[in-house]
Amino acid sequence: MTATEMSDVRRSRVRRTMRLRTVLCWLTLLTFSGASFAGAQSPATALPDAPVAQGGDRDAVTIRNTPVHVLQDQLAIWTSPAHIRKGDLIWMVPLAAGIGAGIATDHHVLSSLVSHDEDFNNANIDASNAMIDGLIAAPVVLYGVGHLRGNEHARETGILTGEALVDSLVVEQGMKLVFWRERPTTDDAHGRFFQGSAGPDSSFPSSHSMLAWSAAAAMAEEYRSPWAQAGLYSLATGVSLTRVLGQEHFPTDVLVGSATGWLIGHYVVRRRHRHDALRH
Repeated sequence: MTATEMSDVRRSRVRRTMRLRTVLCWLTLLTFSGASFAGAQSPATALPDAPVAQGGDRDAVTIRNTPVHVLQDQLAIWTSPAHIRKGDLIWMVPLAAGIGAGIATDHHVLSSLVSHDEDFNNANIDASNAMIDGLIAAPVVLYGVGHLRGNEHARETGILTGEALVDSLVVEQGMKLVFWRERPTTDDAHGRFFQGSAGPDSSFPSSHSMLAWSAAAAMAEEYRSPWAQAGLYSLATGVSLTRVLGQEHFPTDVLVGSATGWLIGHYVVRRRHRHDALRH
Protein backbone atom coordinates (compact mmCIF):
# COMPACT_ATOMS: atom_id res chain seq x y z
CA MET A 1 0.00 0.00 0.00
CA THR A 2 1.42 3.36 -1.04
CA ALA A 3 1.78 6.33 1.31
CA THR A 4 -1.09 8.08 -0.49
CA GLU A 5 -3.39 5.09 -0.04
CA MET A 6 -2.46 4.83 3.63
CA SER A 7 -3.23 8.51 4.07
CA ASP A 8 -6.63 8.03 2.43
CA VAL A 9 -7.39 5.11 4.76
CA ARG A 10 -6.48 7.21 7.79
CA ARG A 11 -8.72 10.06 6.64
CA SER A 12 -11.56 7.60 6.09
CA ARG A 13 -11.15 6.22 9.60
CA VAL A 14 -11.07 9.72 11.06
CA ARG A 15 -14.31 10.58 9.26
CA ARG A 16 -16.01 7.43 10.58
CA THR A 17 -14.77 8.22 14.09
CA MET A 18 -16.07 11.78 13.89
CA ARG A 19 -19.45 10.57 12.68
CA LEU A 20 -19.68 8.08 15.54
CA ARG A 21 -18.68 10.75 18.04
CA THR A 22 -21.34 13.05 16.60
CA VAL A 23 -24.11 10.48 16.99
CA LEU A 24 -23.03 9.56 20.52
CA CYS A 25 -22.73 13.19 21.62
CA TRP A 26 -26.11 13.99 20.15
CA LEU A 27 -27.72 11.04 21.92
CA THR A 28 -26.32 12.32 25.19
CA LEU A 29 -27.65 15.81 24.59
CA LEU A 30 -31.08 14.59 23.55
CA THR A 31 -31.70 12.52 26.66
CA PHE A 32 -32.70 15.64 28.53
CA SER A 33 -36.21 15.29 27.13
CA GLY A 34 -36.90 12.13 29.09
CA ALA A 35 -35.96 13.87 32.30
CA SER A 36 -37.79 17.00 31.19
CA PHE A 37 -41.14 15.29 30.69
CA ALA A 38 -40.72 13.15 33.79
CA GLY A 39 -39.67 16.09 35.93
CA ALA A 40 -42.13 18.68 34.65
CA GLN A 41 -44.59 19.56 37.36
CA SER A 42 -48.23 19.63 36.42
CA PRO A 43 -49.98 22.78 37.63
CA ALA A 44 -53.10 20.71 38.22
CA THR A 45 -51.49 19.45 41.41
CA ALA A 46 -51.24 22.97 42.84
CA LEU A 47 -54.06 25.11 44.13
CA PRO A 48 -54.58 28.16 41.89
CA ASP A 49 -55.42 30.31 44.90
CA ALA A 50 -52.66 29.03 47.17
CA PRO A 51 -51.04 31.76 49.33
CA VAL A 52 -48.13 33.53 47.67
CA ALA A 53 -44.87 33.05 49.52
CA GLN A 54 -43.39 36.11 51.19
CA GLY A 55 -41.18 38.00 48.76
CA GLY A 56 -43.19 36.94 45.72
CA ASP A 57 -43.98 33.73 43.87
CA ARG A 58 -40.77 32.70 42.16
CA ASP A 59 -42.64 30.14 40.05
CA ALA A 60 -45.07 32.69 38.63
CA VAL A 61 -44.95 33.14 34.86
CA THR A 62 -43.69 36.70 34.68
CA ILE A 63 -41.04 38.55 32.71
CA ARG A 64 -39.24 39.29 35.97
CA ASN A 65 -38.94 35.58 36.81
CA THR A 66 -37.95 34.49 33.30
CA PRO A 67 -34.15 34.89 33.67
CA VAL A 68 -34.16 32.61 36.73
CA HIS A 69 -36.43 30.15 34.94
CA VAL A 70 -34.03 30.04 31.96
CA LEU A 71 -31.14 29.19 34.29
CA GLN A 72 -33.22 26.42 35.85
CA ASP A 73 -34.11 25.11 32.38
CA GLN A 74 -30.48 25.03 31.33
CA LEU A 75 -29.49 23.11 34.45
CA ALA A 76 -32.20 20.54 33.73
CA ILE A 77 -31.24 20.26 30.06
CA TRP A 78 -27.50 19.81 30.46
CA THR A 79 -27.66 17.46 33.48
CA SER A 80 -30.45 15.27 32.14
CA PRO A 81 -28.21 12.43 30.87
CA ALA A 82 -28.11 11.35 34.52
CA HIS A 83 -31.83 10.58 34.26
CA ILE A 84 -31.93 8.26 31.26
CA ARG A 85 -34.88 5.85 31.22
CA LYS A 86 -35.46 2.71 29.21
CA GLY A 87 -38.60 4.24 27.75
CA ASP A 88 -36.48 6.93 26.07
CA LEU A 89 -35.01 4.30 23.74
CA ILE A 90 -38.34 4.11 21.91
CA TRP A 91 -37.66 7.45 20.25
CA MET A 92 -33.89 7.77 20.78
CA VAL A 93 -32.95 4.74 18.67
CA PRO A 94 -34.95 5.74 15.55
CA LEU A 95 -33.78 9.32 15.84
CA ALA A 96 -30.16 8.23 16.19
CA ALA A 97 -30.58 6.03 13.12
CA GLY A 98 -32.02 8.96 11.20
CA ILE A 99 -29.14 11.20 12.26
CA GLY A 100 -26.58 8.57 11.25
CA ALA A 101 -28.22 8.11 7.86
CA GLY A 102 -28.42 11.86 7.43
CA ILE A 103 -24.74 12.40 8.12
CA ALA A 104 -23.87 9.70 5.59
CA THR A 105 -25.98 11.32 2.85
CA ASP A 106 -25.68 15.05 3.63
CA HIS A 107 -22.91 15.62 1.10
CA HIS A 108 -24.83 13.91 -1.70
CA VAL A 109 -28.02 15.87 -0.97
CA LEU A 110 -26.36 19.29 -0.92
CA SER A 111 -23.94 18.67 -3.79
CA SER A 112 -26.19 16.75 -6.19
CA LEU A 113 -29.86 17.10 -5.30
CA VAL A 114 -30.37 20.67 -4.07
CA SER A 115 -30.15 23.34 -6.73
CA HIS A 116 -27.09 25.59 -6.79
CA ASP A 117 -28.91 28.35 -8.63
CA GLU A 118 -28.10 31.52 -6.70
CA ASP A 119 -31.51 33.13 -7.25
CA PHE A 120 -33.27 29.96 -6.07
CA ASN A 121 -31.06 29.70 -2.99
CA ASN A 122 -31.51 33.37 -2.08
CA ALA A 123 -35.28 33.13 -2.47
CA ASN A 124 -35.35 30.26 0.00
CA ILE A 125 -33.08 32.10 2.43
CA ASP A 126 -35.39 35.13 2.29
CA ALA A 127 -38.40 32.89 2.87
CA SER A 128 -36.82 31.21 5.89
CA ASN A 129 -35.93 34.59 7.38
CA ALA A 130 -39.46 35.89 6.89
CA MET A 131 -41.03 32.82 8.51
CA ILE A 132 -38.68 32.79 11.50
CA ASP A 133 -39.30 36.51 12.01
CA GLY A 134 -43.02 35.78 12.21
CA LEU A 135 -42.55 33.00 14.75
CA ILE A 136 -40.29 35.19 16.89
CA ALA A 137 -42.69 38.15 16.69
CA ALA A 138 -45.72 36.04 17.61
CA PRO A 139 -44.95 35.73 21.35
CA VAL A 140 -44.32 39.49 21.55
CA VAL A 141 -47.73 40.14 20.02
CA LEU A 142 -49.40 37.58 22.28
CA TYR A 143 -47.86 39.12 25.39
CA GLY A 144 -48.90 42.62 24.29
CA VAL A 145 -52.48 41.52 23.60
CA GLY A 146 -52.65 39.63 26.87
CA HIS A 147 -51.28 42.55 28.86
CA LEU A 148 -53.53 45.18 27.28
CA ARG A 149 -56.72 43.12 27.28
CA GLY A 150 -56.21 41.21 30.50
CA ASN A 151 -56.02 37.92 28.64
CA GLU A 152 -53.96 35.71 30.97
CA HIS A 153 -53.71 32.89 28.47
CA ALA A 154 -52.17 35.06 25.75
CA ARG A 155 -49.84 36.73 28.26
CA GLU A 156 -48.61 33.38 29.57
CA THR A 157 -48.13 32.01 26.07
CA GLY A 158 -46.06 35.03 25.08
CA ILE A 159 -43.75 34.72 28.08
CA LEU A 160 -43.30 30.95 27.89
CA THR A 161 -42.65 31.03 24.15
CA GLY A 162 -40.03 33.71 24.76
CA GLU A 163 -38.47 31.53 27.45
CA ALA A 164 -38.36 28.58 25.04
CA LEU A 165 -36.68 30.74 22.41
CA VAL A 166 -33.97 31.87 24.84
CA ASP A 167 -33.42 28.28 25.99
CA SER A 168 -33.07 27.16 22.38
CA LEU A 169 -30.62 29.92 21.57
CA VAL A 170 -28.37 28.95 24.50
CA VAL A 171 -28.50 25.23 23.68
CA GLU A 172 -27.93 25.85 19.98
CA GLN A 173 -24.87 28.00 20.62
CA GLY A 174 -23.50 25.42 23.04
CA MET A 175 -23.91 22.63 20.49
CA LYS A 176 -22.27 24.67 17.74
CA LEU A 177 -19.22 25.14 19.96
CA VAL A 178 -19.10 21.37 20.56
CA PHE A 179 -19.50 20.12 16.99
CA TRP A 180 -17.85 22.84 14.85
CA ARG A 181 -19.36 21.59 11.59
CA GLU A 182 -18.46 23.23 8.29
CA ARG A 183 -21.21 24.93 6.32
CA PRO A 184 -22.38 23.46 2.98
CA THR A 185 -20.59 26.28 1.16
CA THR A 186 -17.23 25.08 2.54
CA ASP A 187 -15.06 22.27 1.10
CA ASP A 188 -17.56 21.18 -1.56
CA ALA A 189 -20.27 20.50 1.05
CA HIS A 190 -18.47 17.67 2.83
CA GLY A 191 -19.79 18.94 6.17
CA ARG A 192 -16.87 17.87 8.30
CA PHE A 193 -17.25 18.02 12.08
CA PHE A 194 -14.82 19.32 14.72
CA GLN A 195 -13.21 21.87 12.42
CA GLY A 196 -12.02 24.94 14.30
CA SER A 197 -12.17 26.92 11.07
CA ALA A 198 -15.97 26.55 11.09
CA GLY A 199 -16.13 29.23 13.77
CA PRO A 200 -18.93 29.91 16.28
CA ASP A 201 -21.50 30.20 13.47
CA SER A 202 -20.99 26.61 12.38
CA SER A 203 -23.60 24.52 10.62
CA PHE A 204 -24.73 21.99 13.26
CA PRO A 205 -27.44 22.40 14.41
CA SER A 206 -29.60 24.84 12.45
CA SER A 207 -30.39 27.88 14.58
CA HIS A 208 -33.39 28.84 12.44
CA SER A 209 -34.88 25.36 12.77
CA MET A 210 -34.35 25.13 16.52
CA LEU A 211 -35.87 28.55 17.19
CA ALA A 212 -38.78 27.90 14.82
CA TRP A 213 -39.70 24.55 16.34
CA SER A 214 -39.30 25.70 19.95
CA ALA A 215 -41.65 28.64 19.33
CA ALA A 216 -44.12 26.52 17.38
CA ALA A 217 -44.13 23.76 19.99
CA ALA A 218 -44.66 26.17 22.89
CA MET A 219 -47.56 27.95 21.21
CA ALA A 220 -49.08 24.71 19.94
CA GLU A 221 -48.93 23.29 23.47
CA GLU A 222 -50.85 26.31 24.78
CA TYR A 223 -53.29 26.58 21.85
CA ARG A 224 -54.41 23.06 21.04
CA SER A 225 -56.77 23.87 18.21
CA PRO A 226 -55.95 21.61 15.23
CA TRP A 227 -55.94 24.66 12.97
CA ALA A 228 -53.53 26.57 15.19
CA GLN A 229 -51.22 23.59 15.49
CA ALA A 230 -51.31 22.90 11.75
CA GLY A 231 -50.42 26.51 10.99
CA LEU A 232 -47.61 26.70 13.53
CA TYR A 233 -45.99 23.42 12.55
CA SER A 234 -46.34 24.23 8.84
CA LEU A 235 -44.39 27.43 9.42
CA ALA A 236 -41.72 25.58 11.39
CA THR A 237 -41.46 22.92 8.67
CA GLY A 238 -41.14 25.65 6.06
CA VAL A 239 -38.25 27.23 7.96
CA SER A 240 -36.39 23.92 8.15
CA LEU A 241 -36.98 23.01 4.50
CA THR A 242 -35.91 26.38 3.13
CA ARG A 243 -32.66 26.31 5.13
CA VAL A 244 -31.66 23.22 3.12
CA LEU A 245 -32.96 24.54 -0.21
CA GLY A 246 -31.05 27.74 0.42
CA GLN A 247 -27.79 25.78 0.78
CA GLU A 248 -27.44 27.15 4.32
CA HIS A 249 -27.65 23.83 6.19
CA PHE A 250 -27.43 20.09 5.72
CA PRO A 251 -30.57 17.96 6.28
CA THR A 252 -29.06 16.59 9.50
CA ASP A 253 -28.58 20.13 10.82
CA VAL A 254 -32.26 20.91 10.47
CA LEU A 255 -33.35 17.48 11.74
CA VAL A 256 -31.41 17.90 14.97
CA GLY A 257 -32.37 21.55 15.30
CA SER A 258 -36.06 20.80 14.76
CA ALA A 259 -36.15 17.87 17.18
CA THR A 260 -34.31 19.78 19.90
CA GLY A 261 -36.47 22.88 19.47
CA TRP A 262 -39.67 20.83 19.64
CA LEU A 263 -38.52 19.14 22.85
CA ILE A 264 -37.54 22.44 24.47
CA GLY A 265 -40.82 24.14 23.56
CA HIS A 266 -42.88 21.33 25.06
CA TYR A 267 -40.68 21.12 28.12
CA VAL A 268 -41.00 24.81 28.98
CA VAL A 269 -44.80 24.87 28.75
CA ARG A 270 -45.31 21.60 30.60
CA ARG A 271 -43.03 22.74 33.40
CA ARG A 272 -44.16 26.36 33.71
CA HIS A 273 -47.82 26.77 32.75
CA ARG A 274 -49.94 27.50 35.80
CA HIS A 275 -53.54 26.60 35.03
CA ASP A 276 -54.86 23.88 32.77
CA ALA A 277 -57.98 25.97 32.26
CA LEU A 278 -55.87 28.46 30.28
CA ARG A 279 -55.00 25.92 27.60
CA HIS A 280 -57.55 25.35 24.85
